[in-house]
Amino acid sequence: MRVLSYGDRALLVECDGLAGARRAHRMLEERRIDGVTELVPGGRTVLVRVDTRVTGLTHLDHWVRSVLSRLDESEPMRGEGARGGVPGGDAPGGAVVSIPVVYDGEDLADVASAWGCSVDEVVVRHAATEWVCAVVGFAPGFPYLVPAGAGGGANELPPVPRRATARQRVPAGAVALAAEYCGVYPRESPGGWQLIGSTDAVLWDARREPPALVTAGTRVRFEPARAVVRDVSQESSGTTAGNTGVGGRAVGRTPENRHAHASEVERIDGKERDEGAAVLRLLEPGVLTLVQDLGRPGLAAIGVGASGAFDRAAHRLANRLVGNDESAAGLEVLLVGAALELPAGAWVAVTGADGPVTLNDAPVARAHPVRAERDGAVLRIGPAARGVRYYVAVRGGIAVESVLGSRSRDTLAALGPHPVRAGDELIVGGAVAGPVPAIDLVPVDAPTIDHAELDVRPGPRLDWFTPDAWHRMLHAEWTVSSRADRTGVRLDGPTLDRRPEFAGRELASEGMTAGAIQVSPDGVPTILGPDHPVTGGYPVIAVVTDDTLDRLAQLRPGAHVRLRLATGRP
Repeated sequence: MRVLSYGDRALLVECDGLAGARRAHRMLEERRIDGVTELVPGGRTVLVRVDTRVTGLTHLDHWVRSVLSRLDESEPMRGEGARGGVPGGDAPGGAVVSIPVVYDGEDLADVASAWGCSVDEVVVRHAATEWVCAVVGFAPGFPYLVPAGAGGGANELPPVPRRATARQRVPAGAVALAAEYCGVYPRESPGGWQLIGSTDAVLWDARREPPALVTAGTRVRFEPARAVVRDVSQESSGTTAGNTGVGGRAVGRTPENRHAHASEVERIDGKERDEGAAVLRLLEPGVLTLVQDLGRPGLAAIGVGASGAFDRAAHRLANRLVGNDESAAGLEVLLVGAALELPAGAWVAVTGADGPVTLNDAPVARAHPVRAERDGAVLRIGPAARGVRYYVAVRGGIAVESVLGSRSRDTLAALGPHPVRAGDELIVGGAVAGPVPAIDLVPVDAPTIDHAELDVRPGPRLDWFTPDAWHRMLHAEWTVSSRADRTGVRLDGPTLDRRPEFAGRELASEGMTAGAIQVSPDGVPTILGPDHPVTGGYPVIAVVTDDTLDRLAQLRPGAHVRLRLATGRP
């Protein structure tokens, strides 16, 4: 067992295999101490996230080592095979989930080459294998399946290397291989696995209990099909899986359903709310406007990331300026701005990116609360001159329906409220914490235009890279790529080379965190954002410190970035 540094908010426990990682996860969970916010199991690791305001990293390290010093003495988990480590008996009643597959993946030939066989034999061997879910990660409902137990040649499937460069879009239902794992993509998302087939089985539905079709310990059989067979028993009518809201939208009322609700009472988080409640109306939503709060941490074990506002400081400030609780839901507005119609008496504040903001055509000072004096007052946010994301808070917050404890939109997982559209009406909530502060000036600098410095600390896989790669990372001037969104920000610059002994090596998928700098096999780094995959298989060379992570949200493509080694103890 090794305990590895993971930036300034986490440690990574590395075990000798899947069975050891599952025992470590169980023991740490049973003995969890205050301050430990999340335990994320991986293929052979456990990521331990911590709130350092409660428990410091030094104390966390001592606790982890103390708990796991008894790991070898613990009893094997039920269902672990004699070959070390494939869990198998955890599914209730020993249930097996059957998933129909059309073997039409565009990487079948590459898999056949890696296995040294024909494409037809890849299909036969894959379908003949019984699989078991080791962990759920990457995205909600994404199962990491390994061959179950022993016998029948099931454990003889060779590992399959990930793609050198991940695809930006893998379709929902894609059946794929990477390293020793098989997985099924629950929805369209980026991915670097080798695609061998497709299915219409619904892997994730937030309204289902449990939401994931496959959970840790579930056995899975893939059934070849000539056409994709839809399992209607796993689907629900109405909204797309994972998206909830009134009338299929995440807002209180829309142009389509406004009349249908004219004499009804809406329910928000189990509480009835009169139809006459104050609302914001979206006149112009811009290119992307999302409802965000501070996220849904603590659910990574079922593949659900924290998400939440990208620029947390700007989100919190906007809420404080109107007297809200800092966690109240507001709007995250991308780059070109938006226009809102306000109810009389509404207090609003706009923070984050810097650009023209007006209320009924009168200029509004940057990061300053302003009140609508009449119904229909128009708050107009223009294109950002600096930064990328505006944050809009209304006194009381936005009371859309929460999903798994949060009103945030997770763009990777498609959880939470849909992006808002023109005509949507957002109900104003009651998340008031105090009076609107009497202020004249908020001394907050606008985001920089074309450069930024981000502090970093060593990541758990620094030893995979050459000393020269580490030196280049810290001394190069990087450029923000056009491949930048809430999932991650890719950096263009020099190649970060691996040590010879790690060249071409596959990493068992392990827990990820916002700010982690993953390096793909082509040597290109990507800094993960709030909607990052829960787990990943590219090594993390460094981690952006929590104090400077918010700057990432405001970096435009083409901006120059320097990564600076943080000093002092985290």
